[in-house]
Parts: sequence; structure tokens; C-alpha cells
Amino acid sequence: MRHLTAAALAASLLLAAPPASAAAPQIDLPYDAFTLDNGLRVVVHEDRKAPVVAISVWYHVGSKDEPEGKTGFAHLFEHIMFNGSEHYDGEWFEPLEEVGATDLNGTTWFDRTNYFQTVPTPALERVLWMESDRMGHLLGALTQEKLDEQRGVVQNEKRQGDNRPYGRMEYSVLEGLLPAGHPYRHSTIGSMEDLDAATLDDAKQWFKDYYGAANAVLVLAGDIDAATARPLVEKYFAHIPAGPPVTRPKANAPKLAVDKREIMYDRVPQPRIDRNWVAPGRTTREAVLLELAARVLGGGKTSRLYQRLVYDLELATRATADNQAQELMSFYSVTVDPKADADLDRVEREMETVIADFLAKGPTRAELDRARTAVVAEVLRGLEKVGGFGGKAVTLAEGALYADDPGFIKKQLEWLDSATPQEVLAAARDVMNAGYYQLTVLPFPEYGTAPPAVDRASGLPPAPDTPDLTFPAIEEARLSNGVQVVVATRRAMPLVEIAVQFDAGYAADSVPGGKLGAASFAGAMLDEGAGRRSALDIAQELEALGATLSAGSTLDTTGVEMSALKANLQPSLGILADVVRRPTFAEAEIEKLRARWIAGIEQEKANPVQLALRLLPPQIYGDGHAYAVPFTGSGTIESISSLTRDDLVGFHEKWLRPDNATIFVAGDVSMAEIRPLLERAFGDWRAPQTPKPEKNVATVARPAQGKVIIVDKPGSPQSLILAGHVAPPTGAPDNIAITAMNDIIGGQFTARVNMNLREDKGWAYGAYTFMQNAAGQRPWLVYAPVQTDKTKESIAELLRELGEFKTSRPATEQELERVVLNNVRSLPGQYETSGAVLDSLTSSARFGRPWNYPETLKEQYEALSLDDVKAAAARVVHPESLVWVIVGDREKIEDGVRALDLGPVEVMQASDL
Repeated sequence: MRHLTAAALAASLLLAAPPASAAAPQIDLPYDAFTLDNGLRVVVHEDRKAPVVAISVWYHVGSKDEPEGKTGFAHLFEHIMFNGSEHYDGEWFEPLEEVGATDLNGTTWFDRTNYFQTVPTPALERVLWMESDRMGHLLGALTQEKLDEQRGVVQNEKRQGDNRPYGRMEYSVLEGLLPAGHPYRHSTIGSMEDLDAATLDDAKQWFKDYYGAANAVLVLAGDIDAATARPLVEKYFAHIPAGPPVTRPKANAPKLAVDKREIMYDRVPQPRIDRNWVAPGRTTREAVLLELAARVLGGGKTSRLYQRLVYDLELATRATADNQAQELMSFYSVTVDPKADADLDRVEREMETVIADFLAKGPTRAELDRARTAVVAEVLRGLEKVGGFGGKAVTLAEGALYADDPGFIKKQLEWLDSATPQEVLAAARDVMNAGYYQLTVLPFPEYGTAPPAVDRASGLPPAPDTPDLTFPAIEEARLSNGVQVVVATRRAMPLVEIAVQFDAGYAADSVPGGKLGAASFAGAMLDEGAGRRSALDIAQELEALGATLSAGSTLDTTGVEMSALKANLQPSLGILADVVRRPTFAEAEIEKLRARWIAGIEQEKANPVQLALRLLPPQIYGDGHAYAVPFTGSGTIESISSLTRDDLVGFHEKWLRPDNATIFVAGDVSMAEIRPLLERAFGDWRAPQTPKPEKNVATVARPAQGKVIIVDKPGSPQSLILAGHVAPPTGAPDNIAITAMNDIIGGQFTARVNMNLREDKGWAYGAYTFMQNAAGQRPWLVYAPVQTDKTKESIAELLRELGEFKTSRPATEQELERVVLNNVRSLPGQYETSGAVLDSLTSSARFGRPWNYPETLKEQYEALSLDDVKAAAARVVHPESLVWVIVGDREKIEDGVRALDLGPVEVMQASDL
């Protein structure tokens, strides 16, 4: 989670130079601000790189403003705001999808509620009309039916969060750390009882109290200027009442006088130690210093906690420190996930040793400089976007809302730049030498039952027995060794994104001699030592250069991606070349990663969604198929346990080779600039004499009858439903028709299955259909996490929707028009960042498309007919062939599932997988 100085620094103006190895870019985020007579504060930032505008409305109200007995109300009201206003009494998303909106959502936290969307510039006035209508004209459209509907949706969201590993920790931490009556002592999601008790009068009063114009900030960022914005904002918002004055609690950071400890048992695969302190709030200088302290102490591979507990002693799989900054106070924490078999007492002693050493000596100058550079690079990447969950609009809104200054970032940057090791140490001591609240989460003990051994019919035992889109121009070239290079130049930010992609992926694990998980594991090992650099050397150099590096696989490809500051491109490419070409695969590093990897598989098996994604592929593709692998890519405990260094070296030699590679580049660089640097880094790379391996991605038939796998998870508050069967490849000629068809039935918020199970029934937080991209037959999946007592009914509704979609209630012209408009009009916002352009290039290579494929999408969508969509449904949607994986409480759901007659039913125990 990004907090104060990572998210708030997202509007950075100027950073003084970090260490000489990392040239700091200069960033400017100018804005204009004005206030209407009704108190509405407006901030405008001009960014013409794409023809889109981000509109973000922030209300200064959150869960801290909820009185006793009404917890969860701020978040519940956020949901209600999407259900129509007096002059547009419909679903919020529909008119926005029609104009091609992207990044549209709303969120609630302790101190604020925000609503945001990014739209093509011509659609700005429509959004201002809609935002002003729900700000000024909501009450007449607020009904008991809407309240009840969204109450059910929020309660299912709560169940979904509680059902995740460690999902209930927050409740204990807030109550244990803070005194009774503190505004932050309850979670934003609230309690089931309080949500049940919410009335229509409560909802109307909340709106009257907190949704006045004077309690809001409106940010417009993108293809807009203040001269254009002001008359539009006045036109739509000036008539809205200011609302009553809001009484705000003052900064309130009560430190614990003594340490407090609690133990919680949960269905988790491994323990977690979570230690928390109260810290100063987000607008203080201390918050910036504590962010730097957290990065040094537990901010990544180079941090002290990670190095000691995860890397050196191998006692844990995760070790972090964090400063979660809020308005009244911050939550400073250290979190460690010990290995399942680790001695918890020893883990805690080692954790305390690291903390004590840090509090005795503080950070070194080098550590502090690396932390500063990492913040700058992270911020720079966020600034590519104008809206969404991060980017420019967020920073401007946060400054205005919390500090009454959209440019508050200037002060924060001064604090960041001037911070010394001594000041960081003093801030950390002030917080961490006070009392803490520690929650230790332990897995439930494993219990079992035996077959009945007593004939109870014989009575008591005898006594006394016991008991719209502008895509960059593309340049192509080849290095001297034949490696293809594809470059898309975009000059918006001084960043360069690079991907080295290989035709490999999870499917390569199925080639004779391969092992499940080898592709992903080998990728993860690439930066654990390469050339003459150790794993720590790589992490430290990347951090100092402001670069990031990641390796990963899809079903069909394996790749290494780097994001680099342009000023540091040459040394960054040197690291990339080592990682791609010369990984050392050191035995010691393999064993360290193996332990963390196996713990990660255990985590997947504890997560209902990931568990289902592990089980389903072999069922729909069949044994031996290249895609019959866990879609998480992690392999199995057995396969990872048997991986050897020779396996990894062999995988690298067979698949990660120049005659199987393409290098993609997007960002602030041209082919003329990048080619000499790539030639220096990769030009002398030679392919081995052995031919490239071939993957056999066979075509499989759908089964005539479906089947069901119930994974028993006793006590689960939800049933996770995931069903699927094979569908045509992503590169199929009719892919656009298939995509549009899927959007109508289940691919969008306003699609049929989500509107049924979420908006109509209130049984699920969300229900969708989707396809995972693949060069061969891809999986078409139906997803719905539903409340346990509606499992049978939810499946029946899904089947009804799918069946009627092919027969009595096919796609309509209105639905097709909505989907076409949404996809076409969202195109400009989809390729706002260089990373998105890079992803498009790698996908085009993977699926045999032209480089300018995004530019062809508008014409393809607009050429679609209703017959095309109906044909796609007939080709793709086959409910009778679905394989169902249902993760839930077997005792409560099995009879209902069997009664649906979906096919043979197999029952598995989650604990046995």
C-alpha cells in the first residue's frame, strides 16, 4: 500500500540530487485553483499528452465521522452514490461506459470518500453534469430499495475481505492499538450489525451533513485548462448548496504507555507477527521522516529486516515496515511472516535485534539516499497517469483536502530532500520507543475425526465409565546477432520501459523433461545473482539508479521487464543484460527462494480464488496438455521441491536465448538512441547450437457434460464459484466479436451476470465472465464469490443467464452499442503510460498482430453486427460443458449443488490440497 510520502510525493516539483549514481529528474506539476461562492474548491492541471481528462471529486468525510452504532456508513453511502440521482436515475457506469470512460470507481477510507473517472475530452461536460447531479440532487432518487440493495453488496464485500487469509486482522489491530472513542478505532467496512441497522433516514441525513459543495474538492487533470474549466464548473456546480459547517476532530495520536500483545487463530498457511505503533499524521514533517525510516527498515530486498530474517537466516518469507499515514495520526508497523516451521520466539528475537540496532544507530547515508531515490522513481511512474487510483489528480486533491493547499507537496519535498540520518532516527525513536500493539496470527490447529466406534443405539454405557487513441510510431531493427528490437517513442516523462520477451512461459514446463513451475521459478532467480553481481548488489544498484526490474511468465511467454530513468539508461541496461544473459543460479539462493516459493504455494491454497485457479486448468485441458498447469504459474510443492540447479540452468539455456528473444522498448528514447546501447549490452550474445524447443499446444474438445469439484472449507462465509471451459485463442479472427459478446454477458460492471447477482440479488460483491489470454485455446471463465446460503441459487442464476443469452434473450442492439461505445471511447485512456504501450507491443508479438493493432480496434468494433455477437456466443458459451470449482463450506452447500445436476461431483478437502 502506498501512503503519505510515496503517494503524496506524486506531485513532486524538484528533488535535490540523490547519490551521484542516480540522476534525479526534475518534475513540474503546475495547477490553477479557484473556489466557487458555495465553497467548492476546484483544482485544474493541464496535461496534453492524451486527449483525456481525469475528473476526481473528494468529499472530506470518511469512517472517522461515523457515530457509534453506524460503522460502515461512509462506505455504504459511497455505494449508494452510484445508483442514480434525481435527473439520471440509473446505474452510474452506463453513460460513462458509453463515452469510453476508464479508471472509474469510488473509494472510502478513514478521512475521505472519493469518486473518479477518466474520459475522452469531449465527454467532460457529461461527467460534470453527472457529478453535479449526484452532489446537488441525490435525495429525490434515494429509495429504500437502493439502500437495501447496496447494503447487501457491501456486506458481501465484507465477507469477501474477511474470507481472505489475514483478512480479519485489521479489526483487532484498530481495537488493540487505539482507545475507546477514537475515530479510527473501527474499520471502514464496518460491522454487519451496524450495516443491518442503517435506515433510509440515516442515509438522507448523511448526505445533508457531509455532501455539500463546501466539503468537497473537484480536480480536473489532463487535456483541460483553467480558462476552459472554470465556466463549465460554474455552470454545473455553482447552484449547489454549501452544506452545513463540518466539525472536524483534531489530530489525535495517543501512544500506548505499555506494550500489548494478542494472539489470533485464523485459516492461514503460516504465522504472521504484526507490531503497530501510533505515529504523527500525514501533514507533519515526521510522516515524511517515518516513511524513509520504514523503507530502510523494511522497504524491500535491501532493507534490514528482509536481509536479516528472509535472506540471511531464512526464518521468514516476508518482512516489511510501513507508515500508513492518515489525517489524525499514522499507523507505523513492522510485519513479519515466519516460515510455517520457524521458531516464533527466535523470529521475534531477531526482529527485535534489527529494530534495536536501527534505533541505536539510525540509517546510514547510503541507505537514506537509496530510500530517497526509490521514492522519486516510484513517484515518477505514478505521474504518468492523470487519474485513477494514483497519479496527478490524487496528489492535488490530497493537498487541497488535508492541508488546504494543492501544492502542499512542495513542503513535503523540502522535508524529504533535507532529511538527515539523525532526523530520521529521532523520528523513529519517538514512535518506536513508545508502547506497541502486537498481533500474532497463528494457523488453526489441524484436527481430524475418526469413524464412529460406538453403537449408540444400545444406549448409555454402563456406569461408572468415563466420557480513442493516439499510438506512438513504431520502429523496428535488429542487433548484429539478429535479435529483433521494437521501439515506441513517447516523450511524456523521462522514463524508458524495456521488455526482453521469450517464447516460453508455463507451457514450456510441459515439454518433455520440464517441471511445473520451472518457468516462473527460473524467472524469479534471474535477479538473485547475475554476472559478478550478487542478489544484494543487483537490488542496491537498481535502487540507487531509480530502476525497477521484474521477471515473469504467462502461459506462453517468459520475460524480463525494466523501468529505468532515462538519465541512468546505460548502467541500467548493464544490469538487465547480466540478469537476462548471465544468471548464476547459486545453490544457496535457490534454497532460499525455494522455501519462500513453497510458502507462497501454501498461501495460494489458502486463498479461495487462487486455489480454484490451481485446480481448474487440468480439468478443462486434460492431463498432459501444455496449459493443464496452475494458472498461478507457481507449480506444485512436489515439482518445486524437486527442482535442481541443473533444471534451472537447462531451462535458461533452452528457452532464454537470442534466437528466441525480442526486445521491446517504450518511452523517452528513439531507435537511434537505444540501439547502440542495446548492441553494447546484447550484441555479442550467441545462440547455442541446439535447436529451439517446440511447445505442443494441442487443440482439445469441450466435454459433452460438465463436472463439479467442491473444495471443503469449513466455516467459510462465502462460496467461491469458478467455472470454465476452453474457448478460441486470443488471436482468433473473430476475437473482437468474442470480446464484445463477453462484455455483454459478464465482462463489465453493467454486464448481465453482475447486474443480476450484485445489483439485483445482492448475493455477491461482483460476478463476471472473463478470458485469460493464450496463444492456444484460452479458458473462458465464470467467476462469482457469493454468500454461502445463496450458493445453489447463484449457480442457477448463472446458468439461466448463460442459457438465455444463447436462446430466448440474446444480446440486444442497445447492449452492443453500449459495449462498442465503451471500448472505442476508452481507447485513448488505455495507452496513457509507456508501460501500457509496452504491454501492447509484447501482446501483439505473442498473438501475431500488427504493431499498430490498437489503432485498428475502433474500426473493428464499429464494424460489429448483432449477428457477429450471436455467432460468438454460439461458438464460445457452452454452459452444459462447464467444469465448476466451488470453494466453500461443504456441509452447507453440497446438497444444493448436487440438486442442480451439473455433472459428476467430486469433493476435496482444502487441507489436503
